[in-house]
Amino acid sequence: MTVEQLQLQITALTAEKVDVHGRDGRAVDRVIAMLDTGELRVAEPRDGDWTTNAWVKEAILLYFARRNRRLPPKRYYRKVGVRCVKPGIARYGSFLAPGVVLMPAFVNIGAYVGENTMIDTWATVGSCAQIGKGVHLSGGVGIGGVLEPPQATPVIVEDGAFIGSRCIVVEGVRVEREAVIGAGVILTASTPILDVRGGEAVILKGRVPARAVVIPGTQNKRFAAGEFGTPCALIVGTRDASTDLKTSLNAALREHEVAV
Repeated sequence: MTVEQLQLQITALTAEKVDVHGRDGRAVDRVIAMLDTGELRVAEPRDGDWTTNAWVKEAILLYFARRNRRLPPKRYYRKVGVRCVKPGIARYGSFLAPGVVLMPAFVNIGAYVGENTMIDTWATVGSCAQIGKGVHLSGGVGIGGVLEPPQATPVIVEDGAFIGSRCIVVEGVRVEREAVIGAGVILTASTPILDVRGGEAVILKGRVPARAVVIPGTQNKRFAAGEFGTPCALIVGTRDASTDLKTSLNAALREHEVAV
């Protein structure tokens, strides 16, 4: 069965709201199996941007119904070149590429994790999040998940990015390649990301530019009861692209005093 045929079947199952516990649900099983092996992705890079495959998310929702919300874990980590340190767990239907290290952490269904990425202790990768190659998710990082609405873009962390301890990245935020996010930064779709590298602050939302170095900050905002500091993120520097990635990361952390 081709991907196009699978898509047609999933779309029909969603529209007709049929019972997926029987033979009709086999297409759902096939989609989840392809997510598990990386043959399918919830979102994928295309022409310099990212495209969300809403029908794949619909298949995941149908799988919840087919399994009565009892989702199995992945197995055979070593066979596919993944190191899983117990009690680390990834759900079946998530993809972990060769070289991934999964510490006592959690990866949910639909997520994609690229080669040689480190998911450190107590980090969570939510459903459908897309994590690139050579990424480091430090201890306690929370990468948000999204299933509904199906067309919503998941959190995307591109190749080589470093996410510091206790960071939270949710609501479809995109962290572009080789960005460095300091400890404790909270990024939501509405969080102001202030680029202060130039003479005047530039406000971004929902996207951290490639190789940016980001720290937590506050921004004054006036309310009826007075003026108070509200959370924001500050882009304070640029990761040096002229050196190798490891040296560049260390230099960025030292130069800008970014906590990890």
